[in-house]
Amino acid sequence: MKYFPESALVQLEFDKVRTLLQEHCKTELGKQMAEELRLHTHIDYVRTALQQAHEYKQLVLIQVHFPNDHVLNLKQELRLLDIQGAVLTGEQFMQIRKLAESMSSIVRFFDADRRVTYAALYSVIANTYYEKKIVTLIDEVLDEAGQVRDNATPELARLRMQLFRKRTELRRVFDRILSKLQKQGYLADIEESFLNGRRVVAIFAEQKRMVKGILHGESDTRRTAFLEPEETIQLNNEVYSLERDEQREVYKILRGLTADLAKHHSLLSGYHDILGIYDFIRAKARLALDINGNFPMLMPHAQVHLVEAYHPLLLLYNRKQGKPTIPVNMTLDKDQHILVISGPNAGGKTVTLKTVGLIQLMLQAGLLVPVHPTSQLGIFRQVMIHIGDTQSLEFELSTYSSHLKNMKHFMENANGRTLFFIDELGSGSDPNLGGAFAEVIMEELARRHAFGIVTTHYLNLKIMAGKVKGIVNAAMGFDEQNLQPMYKLLIGKPGSSYTFSIAQRIGLDQGLINRARKLVDEGHFRLDKLLNKAEQDLQKVESKEKELQKLLKENEKLKKEYEILSDKERAQQQYTLQKLQNKIKEEDLNYLKDMERKLKQIVIEWKRTEDKQKVIKQAEALLFNRKSQAINEKIKKKVQDRFEEVKGEVKAGDQVKIRTNNQVGRVNELRGKIAVVQIGNIPIQVKLADLVLVQERQKAE
Repeated sequence: MKYFPESALVQLEFDKVRTLLQEHCKTELGKQMAEELRLHTHIDYVRTALQQAHEYKQLVLIQVHFPNDHVLNLKQELRLLDIQGAVLTGEQFMQIRKLAESMSSIVRFFDADRRVTYAALYSVIANTYYEKKIVTLIDEVLDEAGQVRDNATPELARLRMQLFRKRTELRRVFDRILSKLQKQGYLADIEESFLNGRRVVAIFAEQKRMVKGILHGESDTRRTAFLEPEETIQLNNEVYSLERDEQREVYKILRGLTADLAKHHSLLSGYHDILGIYDFIRAKARLALDINGNFPMLMPHAQVHLVEAYHPLLLLYNRKQGKPTIPVNMTLDKDQHILVISGPNAGGKTVTLKTVGLIQLMLQAGLLVPVHPTSQLGIFRQVMIHIGDTQSLEFELSTYSSHLKNMKHFMENANGRTLFFIDELGSGSDPNLGGAFAEVIMEELARRHAFGIVTTHYLNLKIMAGKVKGIVNAAMGFDEQNLQPMYKLLIGKPGSSYTFSIAQRIGLDQGLINRARKLVDEGHFRLDKLLNKAEQDLQKVESKEKELQKLLKENEKLKKEYEILSDKERAQQQYTLQKLQNKIKEEDLNYLKDMERKLKQIVIEWKRTEDKQKVIKQAEALLFNRKSQAINEKIKKKVQDRFEEVKGEVKAGDQVKIRTNNQVGRVNELRGKIAVVQIGNIPIQVKLADLVLVQERQKAE
């Protein structure tokens, strides 16, 4: 991406975001990639970079471990591996082994499902493979501590066995000498030590001529002498010679291992780069978590549609201070591609401009941006910016001259893939003349279909924004009552500068304010006042709309609660009715089972007895249930004794008798031709035709 001027990225504070990203990197390659972060114009590259950061962010959020834990900076080791005749140390080989192990873990991480789910992350290793032979070669030579194994070669095994035997022999001889010298009282406090790679005894300096051997040195106080006893000279020589042979053999083995691994230099360098890339992607994901970064919708054409967009640096700062950050919502498209923002000073115009600019730069650098995921952002080929006092000392230009020089570059180079930002267009010159030039600049940029944001106090620019195709007005909200900016962008209308309102609120002498008003063109003053009133009215409407939305939400909540309660009551009634029906069915089932058993018994009796008449009577009693009839008659008589029937229409609350079973209850409610009658604690549904009104009989005095 091209940008103008050279300081554009610094003015939009992209360098600070790059520093934050670099702080999250752990490897040298990751830090280098963050430091060299570039802006790209190829949509496929940007999409892949964003998708990679998004997928790693998802892994962090769902707490799935990605195996890139080891921080391996192995440029030096890999460079040596590529130099013929170079020899790596055991520790360096173990670092290379960690590199290969890390690659193995990453390859195993991407099973068949994850290759699809995290396709962008997988694409980093899609064209490489894990070579098992690298770890095998190292493990055949080195142990876990990075030391050459005894069995690395037969010669090394032989040398180390001889060394073990000679050292054991030397130890026995030395112990015998120490015991002898101890008895003679010649030994100093430290008894023995090593000097020049040889084993020596420590004796008192005045006794050094009493012991045969080679004097290797004395202590700083010259009170202790270090002597190699005569009996151990030959053994020390043999041990020293074997140690030299061992070192030569180890060097030979490590040189051979270095040569073997050098064959895989390109592959190992690729592994190292892959770990650096994953470290860089992890840093992007961590930064996104810090700033609430998301993956917006990428559009193939130039467009800026921001939903709940935040300036990342302001968001971090306000979070530390415990302050809220107001998001930006705005759209630039082919129909409305230039936004003119007006309003009072310190109202957030420049911050809004920088928010849009920085988000676009971050997006085209492949960084997740602090916007709602439904935001839609296109790819621009160049960014132009003019913020604040850009006076040029090199060309001895005034502020306004420098301003016009930049505007000249804008108008000559802008096109439909340009995103520009101009803070205080036309400032630094006579308001009338500067305003006239500002109009021309705006018209030319609109004609070239460039996308951009302009902040201004000029009234003529606010007016032209409503007339020229492609240019739209916007204002920063301002609380006139409390004289406080709201930092909220209002699209579709120009904003007042609140010059006289602010003067009145701070207590400036009314006479001075009136004099100032007389100096202002009446039409200008009335228009600014109208803008002031329109903005305040709009804020009141928005406030009322918020209250209405709140009430609607509360009503919706109450409605849902009522529906839940209603469903619960209906379910309870159905449960009670079902329970009653089940009870009746259970009684019927038991009755039928009893009837079946008794009928079987009657059949058996019929076959067995001669008295057929007796069996017939039993069957009649069973089938016609004379006993039940008698019980029903008894219940009926009790009801008749207590209640008497009355004429009238059945209504809710009336006491009624059910004709079919003579039960008495009270009507709870009527549902057409059905009544719900409460019998004890159980409500049952009965046809109105089966009910008769009753009342308790009056007792005789």
